Amino acid sequence: MLAWLITRYRETSAWSELSAATRRQRENIFRQVLASAGEQSFAKITRSTIIAGRERRAKTPFQARHFLDAMLGLFRWAGFIPWTEEHVEAYERRWPIGTRQRVWLDVLLYTGLRRGDAVRFGRQHIRDGIGTIKTEKSGFTLTVTLPILPVLAETLAAGPCGDLTFIAGERGQPLTKESFGNLFRAACREAGVPGSAHGVRKVAATRAANSGATVAQLEAIFGWSGGQMASHYTRSADRKRLALEGMHMLANEKRKFIPSPSDQVRAPGQKPK
Repeated sequence: MLAWLITRYRETSAWSELSAATRRQRENIFRQVLASAGEQSFAKITRSTIIAGRERRAKTPFQARHFLDAMLGLFRWAGFIPWTEEHVEAYERRWPIGTRQRVWLDVLLYTGLRRGDAVRFGRQHIRDGIGTIKTEKSGFTLTVTLPILPVLAETLAAGPCGDLTFIAGERGQPLTKESFGNLFRAACREAGVPGSAHGVRKVAATRAANSGATVAQLEAIFGWSGGQMASHYTRSADRKRLALEGMHMLANEKRKFIPSPSDQVRAPGQKPK
């Protein structure tokens, strides 16, 4: 819902870094928007919807400008929302294996490639089940190595794919990263999820980190360097793992025994078996 999206936006640095005056202006706009459309799906709000809202305020030019700034700021941020597993499931329900839209998602999700590399990736990059491609962001100097997972192989076998690239348009033609970005966002809107290739890349990194990938492994998969980006994901995964391993200690209130991660959590006053 749009109300949920605006609430999440207010919790981000993109919001807190705005000046106090700008936040006040945008809060006024958001109150109006929430009153009329707070229960609507944000995934179905298009640029034309926003322009129509601006036109309804045309008699008050300052308000029209503030409305446009507020909504564009919201949706610029929303374009980079990291996907959740629920988003992946919703997209998969709308676009099953055998659709080109499913090929788009699975190439992004199971290679971790950026949009500009994903649209170039094709059969010519794969040998003996291993894909290799030079990344655009590195100036084509860094090669990433991508074993083709069975789940991706199944999707690619079902297609439809292009002759030179797995990601293709309706007629099988290769796509530029810009045109693919537009088509992917449209597919996401139909699935009711916030759409961006960058958001899918983030959920892929989260999956890998939660499964125990190291900083070095994440950098090798995603073409990062310097450790900063990979460490962001491993820190989050470590916090989750440590919480799961350490939560049972809350039940050891009188410190009468040394717990282990295999111990079940006991209710207060319950003695260890």
